[in-house]
Amino acid sequence: MPHSPTKPFVIGVAGGSGSGKSTVTREVLASIGSEMAAVVMQDDYYLDQTHMTPEVRRKTNYDHPDAFDWPLMMQQVQALRRGEAIEMPEYDFSLHNRSVKTITVKPAPVIVIEGLFALFNADLRKMMSLKIFVDTAADVRFIRRLQRDIAERGRSTEDVITQYLETVRPMHKQFIEPTKRHADVILPHGANGPAVDIITTKVVSLIRDLDRG
Repeated sequence: MPHSPTKPFVIGVAGGSGSGKSTVTREVLASIGSEMAAVVMQDDYYLDQTHMTPEVRRKTNYDHPDAFDWPLMMQQVQALRRGEAIEMPEYDFSLHNRSVKTITVKPAPVIVIEGLFALFNADLRKMMSLKIFVDTAADVRFIRRLQRDIAERGRSTEDVITQYLETVRPMHKQFIEPTKRHADVILPHGANGPAVDIITTKVVSLIRDLDRG
């Protein structure tokens, strides 16, 4: 999609759980400066489940596109593109529910949209200037997810394995893997250094063009 100088440069970073999406986002921020980018994390747009019991929340399929609040996400990305700050929701994975707190995200020349389904929605893709899919082997993704969920989200090994087999793996094949065809750039072997360097160099070049314009 051609980039208009009057609009932010929007980057979509998609890929399976544990693929290295966050690493790509961090490298982009490091290359251009965090003040130059607004980061929208799709993980924070899981639907509010306050009306559900904790037991029902635990059974939600969080790897299905229907688990996300797409209208709110679209509305807030559009607001950032108009130059307006947003109050992004914050998701609490230990509660399987949206937190009462929000995260203030200010508008910036670059918007990074990171998430499993960053390339899933056609309307969202139309806003993007660069679409990236981080392609990582399934065994590597599983090991990373296992380590993260135990260390950061208080999950047991058994819970992580059960969730992976019941929802993560089949949903990846059905919904996430097919979005690879929409990508402008596919990063093989995850967030590998040379590929990320090429992307960050391109983004830096585009930012300089914006400054000159």
